[in-house]
Amino acid sequence: MAKVVNLRFHDAGKPYRFLAGDMKLKVGDAVMVNTALGQDIAFVVDEPFELPDEKIDDTVLPVLRMANETEMAHYQEKKVREDDAFHKCLAFIEKRDLPMTLVEAVYSFDGKKLTFYFTADKRVDFRELVKDLTSCFRTRIELRQIGSREQAKMVGGLGICGRELCCCSYLDQFLPVTIRMAKDQGLSMNPTKLTGTCGRLMCCLSYEQAAYEDANRRVPKVGKKVKTPSGVGVVIYSDLLKEKVTVRFEKDEETEMEVFDAADVSLVNPPQPQCKQDCPKKKNAPENKKE
Repeated sequence: MAKVVNLRFHDAGKPYRFLAGDMKLKVGDAVMVNTALGQDIAFVVDEPFELPDEKIDDTVLPVLRMANETEMAHYQEKKVREDDAFHKCLAFIEKRDLPMTLVEAVYSFDGKKLTFYFTADKRVDFRELVKDLTSCFRTRIELRQIGSREQAKMVGGLGICGRELCCCSYLDQFLPVTIRMAKDQGLSMNPTKLTGTCGRLMCCLSYEQAAYEDANRRVPKVGKKVKTPSGVGVVIYSDLLKEKVTVRFEKDEETEMEVFDAADVSLVNPPQPQCKQDCPKKKNAPENKKE
């Protein structure tokens, strides 16, 4: 068993796994690690935990040491330089009237590379902008276009639930979210209630989708004719969380409604299972053989 720890290089960046060794680390600690661009500072996002040796490959590098005061001071200075670079780049973008929105500027720890993250509705020709930035900062420049979800993850904020955005707090990757999930969960199709800060469907729609799909297999849908202990009626409302249905009855020119557990009702005309491999194949008619 090997002790590993998850580290982040940016506040809302992707966490990376490193070997913790015998180091006693806690959430928020700053450590030094090796990267493709040299040594960099990273921050602990989870308590160290153990993994079997077979799950550790050569890409999992060890943590070098705790960051010292000099390295922390350099990190704070780097943040100030990033803020200055952000505003200078913003001025260049406005000067050339480019259709792009600058999100963040990030220096590598050694200062040899400066990355600008931006969003745009379409492809942007930023070749002249790169020339402006290179002559201004005298370092390697990279412009990286990101999506609206990545932008929200970097900028941060609060969701309609009043809590910090999931993508900023703990989501490591974006799961696929579709409008079908909202329909399966019986949610209103109001876009303002289904979209998050990024303008896309909220990630939390996928959290309980498996439970709703399981309930939908047992609870009759609205409009279906069902048999109940009180007779045959039509489902006019289904509560997937409680697995209850409201059934309407037409009796003596009067309309009555009653609530039943989904387990106590059954479809009048249940769908027939489709024949696949288990169904016996039809025997072909005998062919006329030529003599």
